[in-house]
Amino acid sequence: MLHRVKKQNDENRDKWIGVGGKCEEGESPDDCVLREVREETGLVLTDWRYRGLVTFVSDVWPTEYMHLYTAAAWQGTLPPGRDCAEGVLEWVEKARVPQLPIWQGDKIFLRLLEEGAPFFSLKLVYRGEQLTQAVLDGRPLPVEP
Repeated sequence: MLHRVKKQNDENRDKWIGVGGKCEEGESPDDCVLREVREETGLVLTDWRYRGLVTFVSDVWPTEYMHLYTAAAWQGTLPPGRDCAEGVLEWVEKARVPQLPIWQGDKIFLRLLEEGAPFFSLKLVYRGEQLTQAVLDGRPLPVEP
């Protein structure tokens, strides 16, 4: 996990998120995940799986699409001090992640991943930092206040 504590004016400031970033011109989502993981962690993924597409809608930032991956194998080690340009990297036990300061909608897709859900499309709608709507494969989900 990446604890976002370094960038100014960061919508993810002080939150814990997975590593990743934006696709560069000409990159596929697979190309992007391999590059971003290597750049942010120094690790080279050797076994990864595309798990879902998450659409983030907000009244604060433009709509974004996240290609969601999990990895089962990699080569390399985390950098000394576990720092990267955007924050601090830390291996976190899966059971502990929901207790960290994460986005409310992240708990939904993390649960789906843990349950082994097949490929899914998840739409998360935020007003500020408050999740107001979640839609999984076209079906509304209950949203906790």
